[in-house]
Amino acid sequence: MDGFADSIEWFFVPYDQLNHDIFPWAIEDRKKAGLIFIESAKKGNSKNFHKQKLALLLSNMRHFSEEAKSLGHPIIYKTKQLGYNEILDELCQQLGTIKVVTPAERELRIELQPLLSADKIQFLEHDGWLTKRNWFLESVGDKPPFRMDRFYQRVRKETGVLMEHGKPIGGKYSFDSENRFPWKGDPETQKELEFEVDEIDIQVMDLVNSKFSTNPGICDLSKVPTTLEQNTQSLDWALENLPNFGRYEDAMSSKSRYLFHSKLATSINLHRLSPKLVIDSIMGTNAPLNSLEGFFRQMIWREYVRHIHEVTDGFRTLEVFDNEKSAPNYLSQNNPLPETFWGVKSGFNCLDTVVESVMDEGWTHHIPRLMVLSNFANLLDVNPRELTTWFHEAFIDAYDWVVEPNVLGMGTYSLGDAMMTKPYISGTPYINKMSDYCKSCKFDAKKNCMVSNLYWAFIERHKSAFEGNIRMAMPMRNLAKRSDEKKEQDKLVYEYILSSLSRGKEVVIQS
Repeated sequence: MDGFADSIEWFFVPYDQLNHDIFPWAIEDRKKAGLIFIESAKKGNSKNFHKQKLALLLSNMRHFSEEAKSLGHPIIYKTKQLGYNEILDELCQQLGTIKVVTPAERELRIELQPLLSADKIQFLEHDGWLTKRNWFLESVGDKPPFRMDRFYQRVRKETGVLMEHGKPIGGKYSFDSENRFPWKGDPETQKELEFEVDEIDIQVMDLVNSKFSTNPGICDLSKVPTTLEQNTQSLDWALENLPNFGRYEDAMSSKSRYLFHSKLATSINLHRLSPKLVIDSIMGTNAPLNSLEGFFRQMIWREYVRHIHEVTDGFRTLEVFDNEKSAPNYLSQNNPLPETFWGVKSGFNCLDTVVESVMDEGWTHHIPRLMVLSNFANLLDVNPRELTTWFHEAFIDAYDWVVEPNVLGMGTYSLGDAMMTKPYISGTPYINKMSDYCKSCKFDAKKNCMVSNLYWAFIERHKSAFEGNIRMAMPMRNLAKRSDEKKEQDKLVYEYILSSLSRGKEVVIQS
C-alpha cells in the first residue's frame, strides 16, 4: 500500500481488543506492526444500540488508535458504510494476508469466516483471558448441565489466587453468604467519577447524536473512560471502593447506582484494562477476604460464560435451542418486551428506577439486572430472545459472548437446567429486603405490592416444568397450599399488569 513499508505486518484490531501490551502487536519495534481500525456503519446500525454504548466504543477506539500511533504503529483507519468483511476484503487485496486475534464475539467470527476460509486473514490466539479452555473442559465438560463450582475451584488451584498450601485461604472457596447485606446508607459511597471530555469525545458525541439521533438513551462521555489514563483512573477508583464491595455486593439503592461496584466490566470487555492487570491490582490490596473473593469470582464467572458460549456455539448445539427462532425457550415464554424497558413508566418504583439508570448511563450493576430487570421480564413471560437483544443494545458492557449466557442462561430459565438449577425469580420481600426502592413506591410492600402476585402466577403457569426440581420444592409446596381464590387473584393481577404495560400504561393500585 502506498506510503507504507512492505515489511509491515498488518493486524485488524476489533473494537474490543484495545490493548497495547497483551496482543501480538506488542513488539519491540512497533513500526513493524501496522494496525487497522474500522468504524462500520453497518455494525452500528445492526441493532438499536444505546447512544452511550456507541459513543463509548467509538471514542475508545479513536483514542486507542492515536495512542498506538504515538507508540510508532503505522495506522489505517477506515470509516465506511460497509461491514467488516467487505472492508477487510478490499484491504487484503492491497496488503496481503491480514492477521486477526480471534474475535471474542461469535457474530464477528461468523462475519469474518469467508475471509478466513479463503486464507485472506489469519486468526491468532486471544491472550486476553485468564483461563484455559482445557481447564473448563476437564472440570465441566462440553455438555450440560454446566456448573460453575467445579470450574471455579479448578481456576483457583491453577492460578493460586487466594490459595495457600493448595487450600483456599479462609477455609472455603466462596464467601457468597457474607456478601448479601442490604445497604442502609452507611458507610458512605464515594463520589462517582467524572471524566474530562476532549476534542475526540466531542466529535464522537456529535456524530452519535447526529447519525443515531433516534437511538435510545443519553450520550455523555464525561461518565465513562475513553483514554488509557481515564481507564486507569477507573481502576484506581474501584480499588478504593473494594473494601466495602463484598458485604454490599447484592445491595441495591436509589441513592447510589454504583454503591461499591466498580463498573470495570466496561474497560475489561474492551480490553482497555487486561483481566490480569485488574486481578493483580485487586489482589495487591488489603481489602477483606470476602471482597477479594467476591470480585475474583465475578471475573471467573465472566470467563466461565465465555467458555460455555463458545463450546455450545452460542447454545446452538443444545437440544433446547430453537433454530427457527434463534434462541432457547424452555418455558415457551413469548410475550413482547414492554416499552417500560425503554423508559415508559410502569408504576413500580424498583423497575422504573433501574430502567432510568439504564437509559441515563447504559449501565446498572448485576443485581438490578438479575433481580429487577430480568425478574420482571421472567414474571411477565417476556420472550427470552427479545430480552437478550434489549440487554445487548442497552448496556455499554454487553457483547454476545457475555450477554447471551447471562440472560438466556441465568436471567431467564430459557435453557432449563443447562446453567441454573432453578429460575432466578422473586416476589416483593426480596426487593424490599435488599433495596430501598419500596420506600418511595406508591405500592406498599406489605399491603398491596403486586410483584408477589406475579411471582405466584409464574410458578402456577409453569409448575409442570418444575416438578421433580429439588431447588423448587419449597415454592412448589407453598403453591400447593395457596388457595384457589388467591391463585385466581394472582392470574388476574398478571393479566392486568401485562395488559397495562403492553399498552404503555402505568400500573395503578387496585381497590
